[in-house]
Amino acid sequence: MTDYVDAGEAIPHAQLSNVKGVAPATTNVDYDRIRAASSEPENWLTYYGTYDGQRYSTLDQITTDNVRRLSPAWVFQAGAVGMQSGASTYSFEASPIVVEGVMYVSGPDGRAWAIDARTGEELWRYKHASPYDVSLCCGNVNRGLAVGHGKVYMYTLNAHLIALDATTGEKVWDVVNGDVRAGESGSVAPLIVKDMVICGSAGGEFGVRGHLDAFDAHSGERRWRCYTVPKPGEPGSETWPDDGEAWQRGGANCWVTPTYDPELELLYQGTGNPAPDFDGAVRPGDNLYTDSTIAVDVNTGEIRWHYQFTPHDLWDYDSTMENILFDAPDGRKLLAHADKNGYFFVLDRTDGALVRVFPFVDRITWGEISPEGKVTPKIYPDEEGVPVHFWPGPAGGKEWTHMSYNPQTGLIYIPVQEVGATATRRRREFKESIPYWGAGVAVDIEDFYGFVSAVDPLTGEEKWRWRNEYPMCASNVTTAGGLVFQGTPTGEFVALDASTGEKLWSFQCGSGHHSSPTVFSVDGRQYIAVPTGWGGWIEGFLPGLLGAAAGDALFCFALPED
Repeated sequence: MTDYVDAGEAIPHAQLSNVKGVAPATTNVDYDRIRAASSEPENWLTYYGTYDGQRYSTLDQITTDNVRRLSPAWVFQAGAVGMQSGASTYSFEASPIVVEGVMYVSGPDGRAWAIDARTGEELWRYKHASPYDVSLCCGNVNRGLAVGHGKVYMYTLNAHLIALDATTGEKVWDVVNGDVRAGESGSVAPLIVKDMVICGSAGGEFGVRGHLDAFDAHSGERRWRCYTVPKPGEPGSETWPDDGEAWQRGGANCWVTPTYDPELELLYQGTGNPAPDFDGAVRPGDNLYTDSTIAVDVNTGEIRWHYQFTPHDLWDYDSTMENILFDAPDGRKLLAHADKNGYFFVLDRTDGALVRVFPFVDRITWGEISPEGKVTPKIYPDEEGVPVHFWPGPAGGKEWTHMSYNPQTGLIYIPVQEVGATATRRRREFKESIPYWGAGVAVDIEDFYGFVSAVDPLTGEEKWRWRNEYPMCASNVTTAGGLVFQGTPTGEFVALDASTGEKLWSFQCGSGHHSSPTVFSVDGRQYIAVPTGWGGWIEGFLPGLLGAAAGDALFCFALPED
């Protein structure tokens, strides 16, 4: 028998570095302050910058006239080393939060940092331990943090919601929000609303039942849970088989941060694909609330209305991507959504009524949607072992990466992916924590391109297009300086004229972009920050660049101080 010696506590990683271990205290970030975030553009207080998801900054120090002088102010090296959780690649996908000169950002594999936003100096770091064998569909990633009530909130790979002290990075509380052994995981940036932290589940490719949850921001106690697949007897359950367990494995996960209307007190949450992704014969019906936007009462977690973009999805067309909130000139409250299925939807956000739908990609073969919203499927993997090719592929005409809306131009800037795929149905029995796709999928490795499309959401007219050799696999951001900033898969970070689409500036970051840039200022100097690090579900959206350079650096750009 072997005797084991107690090795004691491991030394914190930060202790073996020059990290200070403390960040300057900032004034409290609470609900009222986030609700008025547009009034303090020097900060980026929440995931999209503001609750409406517009990703628009009113800062205008950097303009179309001087952007050519933009250069790196500092670079932060995240330093991914050693083994990573999950049998997949990692990617630096986050959207940095900035509060009064302190930047808070998450990375892959459970890491978070506080950084001096002026200099790039690391102030504190945190590492959450996740199982190496955690089931991950689409890469070891985390899309960001939430900051408020003196805490930093992170949702981890193994479905823990944790709260850290914003000054020290020390853990305050830790709650479990999913069953990692069943295939549930976490990648979403939490959202603070009132005194709650909102986060959604991931894991739809493993046959789990999706949910959106609210937790007490101070204690971590769960306030409510909203399941996104109804059980028998609940509204929407008639869209699932009467018998069997299909609804329990139905998917509809909420792995992208919702937007929020404080006046209506509604969260606008996009939901993911049904499970299995491509084998619809085991789940006849429309399969609510998959591939939908659901309007959720923030106080109770009840679904007030829904709009389903792809009923009975057979193409893996998640609808998790953002819902931008904006008002029409007549004051009508609207919502804009660019779906994986290649169509752009404008809805009335008070009741979910369809206002307008139009295609925003060049190639759509899976089916068509009429101006009235009628969905007609045409091509799908119907027969066992028979390959079927369709556009857009399962990564969609636009993946989770976010578009932006500029109130000055009235345009929405969509990062578009033009890539198809071939799916061959392969029926598989459900097994817990094993991928439940229902098909073998090969994404096109040669026939692809991408572009940024500037669209008027009120008319559906494309005003301009900036084309690229490769699909656009990163979010963009737009500013009052008349600019749109967009990263490319080959490492370029570009500035486009928001009115014309002309490329005015670019910088090669050395690794592809798959993250969300943010805009802020410190001491009167405007910055644009963007994490870079190619990885994640590359085989799903651009397998032709599976061998491209990985990376894990955060670049921060500004005009020269002189």
